[in-house]
Formats: sequence, C-alpha cells, structure tokens
Amino acid sequence: MGLINETNEQYYAGEQTFIAAGGIESFTWTGDTNLITTTATTNTNFEVTIDGVEILTYTTVGNTITLTVGAGAGQVVAIKLLQPTVWENLGSYEYITLNDVVDNFMVAYVGSDKLIPRIKRTDVIFHAKRGLQEFSYDTLKSLKSQEVDLPPSLQIPIPQDYVNYTRLSWVDANGVQRTIYPADTLTMNPQQPIIQDDNGEYIQDNLGANTLSAQTKIAERWRQANDEDISGQFSEEVINGSNIWNWSWWKTAYGQRYGLDPQWSQTNGWFTINNREGKFSFSSNLAGMNIIIEYLSDGLAYDADSKIPKMIEEAMYMHIAHAVLSTKSNVPEYVVHRFKKDRRAALRNAKIRLQNLKLDELVQVMRNKSKWIKH
Repeated sequence: MGLINETNEQYYAGEQTFIAAGGIESFTWTGDTNLITTTATTNTNFEVTIDGVEILTYTTVGNTITLTVGAGAGQVVAIKLLQPTVWENLGSYEYITLNDVVDNFMVAYVGSDKLIPRIKRTDVIFHAKRGLQEFSYDTLKSLKSQEVDLPPSLQIPIPQDYVNYTRLSWVDANGVQRTIYPADTLTMNPQQPIIQDDNGEYIQDNLGANTLSAQTKIAERWRQANDEDISGQFSEEVINGSNIWNWSWWKTAYGQRYGLDPQWSQTNGWFTINNREGKFSFSSNLAGMNIIIEYLSDGLAYDADSKIPKMIEEAMYMHIAHAVLSTKSNVPEYVVHRFKKDRRAALRNAKIRLQNLKLDELVQVMRNKSKWIKH
C-alpha cells in the first residue's frame, strides 16, 4: 500500500475541487493537511471558493465543509489551502512525525517474546522527545531562520523557540550573506548595571535590593563606537593631520601595519547576546541592515516542529531502545551495552546521511584544486 494519499492537485496547488449538484451540500477535504477553523471562518488555514470567488457562507466540522447558501448545479466549489500552509506541506514526505515514531516503536520493539515485554506509552514519548532534542543540537540540520531589518536601537529580540545560534549574517545589495562574528572579549552586556552615589556606594531600593540602571554604559559606548577604530580600516583621507594615508607616500607605508587580529580586522561587524534583555545586540556599522538569524531549536516548541527526517528514523528507534533498557531493572548489562553500540552506529550513519554529500558537487569544488581528479 502506497504512503502517498494526496492527489497532485492537493499537494502542488493545495486545492481540491468539486462540482456542485445544486442546493445545500457538504464537501470533504481528503488531503494530508487538516483544515483548521476557529469561531470566525476567516481565521483559518484555508478558503472556500465558488467559481473562483471566495465565500464565507459555510460551516466546518473536521475536514468537511457544509455550504449554508447552496451553489448552483455545475458550479465549481474549491477548498484551497492558504499559501503558508501549502509551503509547510511541500517537501513533507522526507519527514516522519514523532507520533509515528512512537507508534512504530511500540509495535516493533514492545511485546511478548521481545526484549521490552511492556512499557508505558508515556515513557516512550518521553525518551522520543529527549532523543529529538539531542539530535536537534548536533545532528539535524537547522530549519529555523528569521529575516529582519536592524532598527536604530541595534537590537533584535531572541526568537521565542531559540536554543542556540548557528549563524548571524547581514545581506548585501546582491543578496549575498556576510557573516557577523561574535564580539567575544571585545565587549559584553553586564547583567547588573548597578547605580552608585557620588562616593561609589551602591544604592538600594525600598526592598533592600541594588538599584539597576535601565541602560549600561558599555552598551551605550559600543552603540556609538566607530568600527574603523576597532577593525583598523582607515579611509583615504588625512586622519588627525598625520598623513597616514596620503597618496604621495601610501605605497611606501603599505604593508607596515602588521600584528592585526583577524577576528577584529574585518568589516562584517559584530554581535553580542544581551541575556539581561533577551536580545541580540549589533555593532553600529550594521544599523538598517537586513539581518538573517539562523538558530537551533529543540524540535518541541510547536507541533509542526515535531517531525523527524526519515534518514534518522532508525537512530531514533535505537536511542529510545537504549534509553528504555538502560533505565529498566533486571536488564543484563551486555544487552544495554549492545544497544548503546547500536545507537552510536545508527547516529553516526544518520549524521553521514544528513551531510548530503554529492559526488558531482565535490568534483566541481575539487576542480579548482592543484591535483587532478579522475572521474
């Protein structure tokens, strides 16, 4: 039995059409994506049209809509998913849901004459979620990214489901990403900017806690900093009257500026993580830039996240089996050790598969190298 139940129309166009017989009728959407509706029919993931014109005269029960004002005989009634929902469905065949992984594990690994004779489904769900979290950190490719314009405050809120960043970058006029580097020891965001009196003594509030400033001095100075003073980049002008870049002698001085640190001598800018305010902070040269935030989540924040690439399905089963057996009593140690090795091997295979290496792409890159590649 095939696993694909949707028609091409439902998958590619996100649409299913019906020919009305006339009068009050019901039509059932049979695609994989469930219809979602609230008390207001306009706040849904789909729309209903008659001969291409959107209507609101219908009620919804599950995936079935019932027209409250009948369509004429022969008219085309269409249930059409909204564009963001269509995008979510495209490419979904490469994934398996967390519920399917749990169901498959209960069938294949739990039962009479098996190493796991019985276990609560809730325990399997727990270990499956923990496995998805761990795999999201270093095995699964990051599917999370945001595109925002950097405001004058030079700060962007940390995404709601953020766990760790993979890369921050800004986009130039050609759409090319330029990596933004962490400031590390260059600057920081203190968690407690304590207010002091004229004698340097800490000031407390009426509850006896130290009074904190709304704005740190280091952040204010960093926001106003001239990045050329940090990177070592100078314009082709006389600087402070010292003729550092005077065209009459610049070639003779070129090459004498040594000892620069590459992590600071770059023009892409820097960022810090302001844990006090829950924001990313950027250097002043990035004001107004289009910023791309690529980050890791744990795969559990939203229902849509709880999907697992089929390439790591076996690794998930091995992880759950090892986790279950290692926490059960009276399980021989050699059995636990065997599944630990199986889990390690399956995870290694999953990482290799997800690297998505293609021979043609490798050959194309290696053509630029010094050695001849026979292919």
